[in-house]
Amino acid sequence: MGKPLAETTHVLMNRELVLYKSPRSEVWQCRYKVDHKWLRASTREYKFDLACAKAKELLIEAEIRKRSNIPVVTRRFKDIAILAVDRMQQEKRAGTGKVIYTDYMIVIEKYLIPFFGSRMITNINYQAIDEFDEWRLANMKKPPTQSTLMTHNAALNRVLDEAVMRGYLNDVTRPKLEAKGKSGDRRPAFDLEEVKRLIRAFVGWPERGKTAHLIDCRFLLRDYVFCLLDTGARPGIELFGIKWRQIEFAVDFTSVVLRVSGKTGARQILGMERTVNSIRAIALRNYTVNTNDALINLTKTSNDFIFRTPDKTNPIGSFQRTFSIFLKENDLLVDPKTEQNRVFYSLRHTYATLALTNDNVPIHTLARQMGTSVLMIEKHYSHLSVIQAIDQLRGTKTKGLLDQQD
Repeated sequence: MGKPLAETTHVLMNRELVLYKSPRSEVWQCRYKVDHKWLRASTREYKFDLACAKAKELLIEAEIRKRSNIPVVTRRFKDIAILAVDRMQQEKRAGTGKVIYTDYMIVIEKYLIPFFGSRMITNINYQAIDEFDEWRLANMKKPPTQSTLMTHNAALNRVLDEAVMRGYLNDVTRPKLEAKGKSGDRRPAFDLEEVKRLIRAFVGWPERGKTAHLIDCRFLLRDYVFCLLDTGARPGIELFGIKWRQIEFAVDFTSVVLRVSGKTGARQILGMERTVNSIRAIALRNYTVNTNDALINLTKTSNDFIFRTPDKTNPIGSFQRTFSIFLKENDLLVDPKTEQNRVFYSLRHTYATLALTNDNVPIHTLARQMGTSVLMIEKHYSHLSVIQAIDQLRGTKTKGLLDQQD
């Protein structure tokens, strides 16, 4: 007898079409078999009946493509990349290909597919490219040269070109790539005074929502922002994927350890008073938990996600737009140093900047907390290195020793 299916798995057509939910998503996914090959895709639907209909449409569409002798592919990056490589190989055999195509194919196989492979081609945005830059730097162990970046960008553009030709992207939505080839590119962040303004602006703001649901979402957004500022976590799954059982408070409740899982794997991060207070606020709203004992019990018994509204809604999809409107209303949207709009990632950059400049956090400690490499921190925050080293460069202890008289 085979392994029983999970409650979130439904066989719509035996050995042909399966509908399921992954533990980290509330959207229904499906896998279907065409030409003896299982393919996966997102239905983008939250309701079961709509997801069933969409899954069947995807299967029918794939069958039509097969019968029309059109490659049966999903919109996963890996599938599009394979088609792009095949096109370059065909051009080389026909004598119209370029010598550089060999380098492009190596880059696609060694770097692009390992990182972007399982993502939908429509999700290759600027944030994804920013994350790829970080991953590539950690794997190369040194900053890439401008020539290397240009080759990588050209290889990625070949894949994006393939997606455009097949109607999966258009020239408006595809990201534009740059090869600056230098370290320390500034990212939009908040300075200390702006952080103070940001925190003050949240006072009374959630209660001004026009509906009860909007008020709940605004309170959750406030607590989410405070936790990002306090921990330097990556926006998205690292916090939205945490369950109550994955946290542990200090005995005196002055800090909390969060066991998160993100693109660099599982790790523990430390949240201080602001994070503790935000988690307390969520527990009070969602479970009317208002004592330390009840809070500890919640962390031992509940398998719910922490960052949810009282009705268990995951509002992550609307958070960035709401946050942008909030920042614009408080004249905090544009970073005057970079002239770029601030986003949730700006809170992560703010955390790193303040940790280096005000708290003198050792760079290796900061790298472990943020789940990144020392090389990446040095690349993006090299302009802070002198500020970070001021206390060490004072040579106070050495000077005192030299000034001592025998």
